[in-house]
Amino acid sequence: MAAGYDGCFNSKDNMADPILDGHRASNITVAIDPVALVVTECITVTSAMRKHARWAHSSIASILGSSDSLRAPPGDARGSNRNRDPASGKIDLIQDDGALTSRWGLRGKKGQSMQDNPLMSAFAKLRADLKHCKDIQSFDTPSLLQPFLQVIRSSSTTAPITSLALIAITKMLAYNIINTQSPNFSYGMQLLASTVTHCRFEGDNTANDEVVFLRILKLMEDMICGSSGEVLGDQSVCEMMECALSICCHLRMSEVLKRSAEISMVTMCQTIFSRLKTLETESEGQSETLEAKVTQEDMDAAKIDSSTNGEHRPTVMQQGRSSLSLEVPGTNGTDRPSMDASTSQLDLSKVPEDDAEDVRPYGLPSIRELFRVLADLLDPHERQKTDVLRVMALRIVNVALEVAGPSIASHPSLASLAKDTLCRNLFQLVRSENIAILHESLRVAGTLLATCRSVLKLQQELFLSYVVACLHPRVPIPEEANIDPSLYQGVPQAPGLAKPQPTPGTGSGRSTPVPVRDRQKLGMEGGSRKPDAREAMVESVGGLVRIPSYMVELFVNYDCEIDRSDLCTDMVGLLSRNAFPDSATWSTTNVPPLCLDSLLGYVQWIADRLDDEPKTAGLPDKTKLREQRERKKVIIRGATKFNESPKGGIAFLASKGIIDDPNDANSVTGFLKGTTRIDKKVLGEFISKRGNEAILDAFMGLFDFRDLRVDEALRQLLNTFRLPGESALIERIVTVFCEKYYDAAQPEQVADKDAVFVLTYAIIMLNTDQYNPNVKAANRMSQEAFAKNLRGVNAGKDFDPEYLQEIYEAIKSAEIVLPEEHDNKHAFEHAWKELLVKTQTVEDLVICDTNIYDAHMFAATWRPIVATLNYVFVSATEDAVFQRVFAGYSQCAQIAARYNISECLDHIIHSLAKISTLATEAPPDTGLNTEVQASGKSIMVSKFAVDFGRDNTAGLATMVLFNIINENEGAIRDGWMHIVRIIVNLFVNSLIPTSFTSISRDLDLPPIPLQSPAQVIERNDKAQEGGLFSTFTNYISNVMNDEPPEPNDQEIEATLRTVGCINDCRFEEILGNVSELPVESLKSLTSSLLAQLPEHESPPTITVKPELPAPTPLRGNGTKISQSPEPPVYDPAVVYVLELATILALRDEETITALGADVADALQAVIRDADRLHPVALSRTVFYLLALLRASNDHKYIRTPVVLHAISSFRQDLLKACALPILKGIQGCISGPAELKNEMATSPDFWAVMHALQAQPEAAPLVFQIAEAVADGPNAAITPDNYEATVALLNAFATAASAGARQEQSREQMARRGQHAAPQEKKDKKAKKSEVVIRGTMALTIVSHLASRVPALIEQSHLETNEAWRAYWSPVFRCLATQCVNPCREIRQQAFTFLQRCLQSPQLASPDHKEWTNIFGEVLFPLINQLLKPEVYQTDPAGMSETRVQAAQLLCKIFLHYLVLLSEWEGVLDLWVRILGIMDRLMNSGQSDALVEAVPESLKNVLLVMSSGGYLIAPSDEKDAQAPQQKELWTETWTRLERFLPGLMPELFPEASKEPTAKEAVPAHKPSQPNGRVDAESGSESAAAAAEAQAA
Repeated sequence: MAAGYDGCFNSKDNMADPILDGHRASNITVAIDPVALVVTECITVTSAMRKHARWAHSSIASILGSSDSLRAPPGDARGSNRNRDPASGKIDLIQDDGALTSRWGLRGKKGQSMQDNPLMSAFAKLRADLKHCKDIQSFDTPSLLQPFLQVIRSSSTTAPITSLALIAITKMLAYNIINTQSPNFSYGMQLLASTVTHCRFEGDNTANDEVVFLRILKLMEDMICGSSGEVLGDQSVCEMMECALSICCHLRMSEVLKRSAEISMVTMCQTIFSRLKTLETESEGQSETLEAKVTQEDMDAAKIDSSTNGEHRPTVMQQGRSSLSLEVPGTNGTDRPSMDASTSQLDLSKVPEDDAEDVRPYGLPSIRELFRVLADLLDPHERQKTDVLRVMALRIVNVALEVAGPSIASHPSLASLAKDTLCRNLFQLVRSENIAILHESLRVAGTLLATCRSVLKLQQELFLSYVVACLHPRVPIPEEANIDPSLYQGVPQAPGLAKPQPTPGTGSGRSTPVPVRDRQKLGMEGGSRKPDAREAMVESVGGLVRIPSYMVELFVNYDCEIDRSDLCTDMVGLLSRNAFPDSATWSTTNVPPLCLDSLLGYVQWIADRLDDEPKTAGLPDKTKLREQRERKKVIIRGATKFNESPKGGIAFLASKGIIDDPNDANSVTGFLKGTTRIDKKVLGEFISKRGNEAILDAFMGLFDFRDLRVDEALRQLLNTFRLPGESALIERIVTVFCEKYYDAAQPEQVADKDAVFVLTYAIIMLNTDQYNPNVKAANRMSQEAFAKNLRGVNAGKDFDPEYLQEIYEAIKSAEIVLPEEHDNKHAFEHAWKELLVKTQTVEDLVICDTNIYDAHMFAATWRPIVATLNYVFVSATEDAVFQRVFAGYSQCAQIAARYNISECLDHIIHSLAKISTLATEAPPDTGLNTEVQASGKSIMVSKFAVDFGRDNTAGLATMVLFNIINENEGAIRDGWMHIVRIIVNLFVNSLIPTSFTSISRDLDLPPIPLQSPAQVIERNDKAQEGGLFSTFTNYISNVMNDEPPEPNDQEIEATLRTVGCINDCRFEEILGNVSELPVESLKSLTSSLLAQLPEHESPPTITVKPELPAPTPLRGNGTKISQSPEPPVYDPAVVYVLELATILALRDEETITALGADVADALQAVIRDADRLHPVALSRTVFYLLALLRASNDHKYIRTPVVLHAISSFRQDLLKACALPILKGIQGCISGPAELKNEMATSPDFWAVMHALQAQPEAAPLVFQIAEAVADGPNAAITPDNYEATVALLNAFATAASAGARQEQSREQMARRGQHAAPQEKKDKKAKKSEVVIRGTMALTIVSHLASRVPALIEQSHLETNEAWRAYWSPVFRCLATQCVNPCREIRQQAFTFLQRCLQSPQLASPDHKEWTNIFGEVLFPLINQLLKPEVYQTDPAGMSETRVQAAQLLCKIFLHYLVLLSEWEGVLDLWVRILGIMDRLMNSGQSDALVEAVPESLKNVLLVMSSGGYLIAPSDEKDAQAPQQKELWTETWTRLERFLPGLMPELFPEASKEPTAKEAVPAHKPSQPNGRVDAESGSESAAAAAEAQAA
């Protein structure tokens, strides 16, 4: 080691900064002196050489090194080279001092001096130069490497020696002994690259040879991946890649070496292709600028020979070349003669001599050339390349794409290779049966599409179409016994692949790479692929689908383009179909879960993007795409119709606006030529058909034949349609073609149109002859024969031979391929060329990293997804699968709800509802429902609950269903139908609450009643009996009692599971959310609710268990027990539906407007069938209708009279059974808007209902409240129309108070007997009595209030006097008079009070009419007559006597009150006579002493008042003292009073007696209770008169 070396040689401290542009920077430190290290490596190599026989006799100088005095400093080895003769083209191996011998290491004649081999001398010189080197960094790089390079390039060295030289250089690079700071580093690396790639050694086909190749690969890898890669030129890189590929491709190499070479190749390619990013950075991201900097000459200079005969192949390295020799220039400037190869001379003529400093670092030329070679290696038709080589090439290409895929796509020179060579070879390899080839090609295809798809639009369509065709089975989904086929409807049975584009470069520019039938004949369709191949394809598809934006891009770029395939929907259909378990029968068991994973991944990506900010910059308008897709659907449908019937198809397309005018040939042909979906055979027959001459002419006019040779024009034409089979049709087409062609092209070589016609036929025949498989090659038409057939047809002359030769060669080299006839080996090449032509006009694929298209895409693809989820859910058995499916359902629902795809959400709900088994169309049988009470809780055990609890899948489906509903209520539309069925079924089986208090308290009704259970079992109280006998006894007991069997423990456990599952579904939370839904959503829910109602024409179809166990239908002898019709069955489901619908409609003004009419119609329809409804259902229905009536008063879609008439039309028993809810509803309406109140109050049906229900004890309070609200208060609704009905109803309430009479009399009797009721009994009786009596007294109070309003009512009515009195006064008086005979004293007393007040009303009587006088004949007289009836008297004997007295006094008071007005009435005498007659009857009734006293007193008072007022005048001696009327009045009074009160008149009027006698004066009596102004005055006057009479 060199003395004085202290410390480590650190690359970081002494070398340049690490390279960060993709090349690895070495950070390895060396612990010894670098100079000593190099010297050691020199000694190692020379030592190995001396041990070889060839160099065994080397001189001492090879060990000691050369003399320093003989050498020039090695600072720049290239300096001497520059002074050499450039023409020599050689590099001096030793100094040209004339001491060089021509023999290397061969012993001369005995005693003759020998010179060392130049290889040994070079090391000696290097060691000598290094003796004075203090810093290895200053040593010239080429000089340092030269000895080692000579060994590597020498064909006379063995593999171990070459390996040592390679190791030494590898160390120097690894330890940074040689680095970018070294002098002439770039030139040295050029030499090294050239040397490594031109390595020669004597091979012996042992492992040593492979070690050399490994060392070479390692060195090249270090050079390219290290800092030296920065200075390598394109040529060097190409040579190194050629060398590495040669090693990889060598057949005789061991597998380990091949794998090692492949690994090194991969690593180098990673570095090389990653340099593209560096180049882009240097050119500021402008790929066009980078392309412009590279000249075509640079591109052409970078060449890699991938053939097996390249000069860098391993066999050349091993064997050497016989022509190689070492030419050493002579001392006089002449070349020495070279020795043969056996002398082991070294030729370095290929080492660059010129200055390498100007070599540009490698870039696009070498990268492109490497990419081209790799793509060429994939050619499946190249027999020299094995599948192993192709697999290796595929792996390398995959790495290149992984590293620089987007950069490759952005560089036109690289992109063109990817579009053509790579895709062409790759897509053919995908069809390989070699599984290794298939795996790698699919992997490369996936990487290629993942990174470069923006420039591979048509290529991607071709690849995916093939994959879809391979993987999509054409077999129906097998039916499973436990899976409803409707659950998986929507999975496509076949992919919807597109039809071909007619011709490239013309028309609309829309195209399809290869027609469907062409793909099938070419083997590009799936056909029968092995299971492993199918699995590999599925994995490839999954990798693409996992790209977040990939499916969106397929949808936008293909599904939404008119002439592209529906790749997105096809891919989803493919994944869906293969996710079904049966796909494992033609693939592998891994395929279904792989497809399911990919499918759910697609859904997850959409769900994850829901909340992303929409990106629209530079992207197509989504509205335009949607319209375009709709247009595409129409065109597909129209094209299908055209293929079946051209006329029908054209008519359809015209009706849809695709064809502007079906009668315009240009419009029709424009479509036919511009679309790809027309059958080419049908098209050919259509345009050539007789009658379509205009269409044929217009079709030909769409072609541009200018500057085309006739065969070129014919080729273009025949690419668009298939020639028909009939010769006449072909002739018609050819004739028109010739005319159009001749007029457009004006060919100089063709004389006229006839010549074109003949030539065209000749070309068609030539094409058939050349490519007919039945014609042998020897018998095919030659050029001479072709020309001979055309002699003299060009206007009598021959065609130009060169012209015919060009046509012949064109046909022979490329067939005119008719559409749908690709059936030969050149078909693929032809199809690929067509594709490449189309790529020139097609736009690049749009990258869609956005969510703006997700809604449209998901709407087009959700059906197969949901169908797959349904099938997998029902058939799955593993928890992991269930979890993924749950997530899939939830995400699909979330997406559908966000994007308002209601159809999808509805279908999910329908599917889950069907799986849950809860949404049965036929209602469950509840006849055997049994209530079980255990641990303080009550559960209803039913067949419905038991079956559900035993079905785990149904339970899971229910949980998923309600979770989906709970999050997405607003987006559900038709799905509510199934939800409602579930809810109703749960309700009738007592599994959800029976009231809606959580969402509404507007309906003042108790919870909806359910049917009583068939039996109730208390589990806690039941003794735990065991044994067979007790079980048998219980069974027999149940059977004999006609009871359902008691549920066992398993059934109870299943029911508990059901209850727990339903509770976990958070039904109340869903109900709360539903109550807040927007109106649009509530419309759907309400419609679904109302759809559950039974038809109006038939009785309800839902059967619920009866209130009591059904009796045995037959007796023991078989006779029927009863023939009476069964009563209506209570259906709680109908009530539930109607109540929920009503609550939703009543939510707010908006829902009342939007939903009220439908709900009202349904409610009215139900009550129209009242006789067949159970009273509970009917009563609540009426209540709902009335509640809606109140809320919707402003909308008028419910007519109040109609509703009231329907209610009043109920049977009386039915109406009474429904009383309370109906009255609650009416009360709500009455307390509602004033307009509604008035409208109801004026309806006769309203009062009819009130009268009908008033007598019901439980209904009476509500009826009275309603009547009170209508009749009394500031907002009373009394009108002429309802006045009498109101009074009549109030009168009925007062009459009902007669029930209080019994209690009054009972208390009176007990009081007389000295007994007292118990306090509690007394309290109860009083409370019970007071309810009826209080209503009666209040009713009379209201009647009195009505009486006070009579004058105003009369004024408003504008009735005649007699009509007004009868309309308003008469009902009040009749009511009060009627109640004056009420057995209840309290009512009678109040009635008398109110009657007297009404009779004395100032507005009652009037001098303008005499109708008021009816108060006597229609009120007071009938009242007293009633009181005189024994049966009335017997109702309250003790109290009726007093009542008679009051009646007599009232009659007298009223007479006196109106005496003045009555005096002017002509019927006053008759009235007075009737009064006297009534008094007579009262006096003689014989049932009360009080009357005997009260009647005379009352009459005395009346007589005195009449007398004092001058109405009753005693006769006198004066002639004119009495008028005739007064005389008659006096006479009648005297006469009648004498009958029942004799002496009263003489007593009062003694002077009037004819025979006056002294009688004891009787003092006058004042009225007991003077009432009113008139009575008071009359009383005082009569008292005075009585005093005077007494005095007299």
